[in-house]
Amino acid sequence: MQGKKFISPGAWFSMIYPSYWNEFEDGEGSFLFYNPDVWTGNFRISAYKGETDYGKKAVRQELKENETASLVKIGMLECAYSKEMFQEEGTYYTSHLWITGIDDLAFECSFTVPKGEDVKEAEAVIATLEIRKDGQKYPAELIPVRLSEIYQINEGFEWVVSIVKQELKKDFQGIEEDLQKLQQVINSGKIGLKKKDEWLAIGITVCTIFANEVEGAEWKTLIDGNREVPVLQYHDQVIDPMKLVWSKIKAGQPCNVVEEYKSILN
Repeated sequence: MQGKKFISPGAWFSMIYPSYWNEFEDGEGSFLFYNPDVWTGNFRISAYKGETDYGKKAVRQELKENETASLVKIGMLECAYSKEMFQEEGTYYTSHLWITGIDDLAFECSFTVPKGEDVKEAEAVIATLEIRKDGQKYPAELIPVRLSEIYQINEGFEWVVSIVKQELKKDFQGIEEDLQKLQQVINSGKIGLKKKDEWLAIGITVCTIFANEVEGAEWKTLIDGNREVPVLQYHDQVIDPMKLVWSKIKAGQPCNVVEEYKSILN
């Protein structure tokens, strides 16, 4: 299946989902995807880690405890499958549920669709499920930016907006000319040299301004060992907000955000 890759926070598992789906906010530990342009159903997935063979045991337990569940095979995976109908605001829906597992991971996948619609989209996603084993080294990967990193980007930018307002009594809109204001705050010495998160927020903000101003710049999530961070991709360049600012501060070098911004363009 061709599409977009999702690697879960903590890198427990990966899957491929349709390129026209996006990730949306859901409950903690559950990940929600659907097509925002033409809604064909809500796909949710949760993963649970246990002892060896926990995945297979979860399937057997579901078959035992849920009288309506039956054993089906999707790709290489055995799943306990069941469905239920419900009505909401006069419309009937079907919620399809699959419990499956690989080694020590159990998955609960659901696909809620208008009654009578098929589930091929969801089955195609489930067939791509792979676990990522503890202790095994995987190559670094860039995937579509996840919600968890979007939150980090937004929080970093909002912190910069607030400190500029607080220190300079000026607005900060996320445009190129705002870099001068940000540099003023840096030059004031208000940000401690050991405040890694705050320097990272500045790096994120420089990248956010770049993404606002320059066509073709796109946020991605970088998965590299234990690092799961937002980075900006611009053509063949991958701009890491951490390296943009914090790496220089940590090394005792001066930080000029205007120059850093120009360096991305060149």
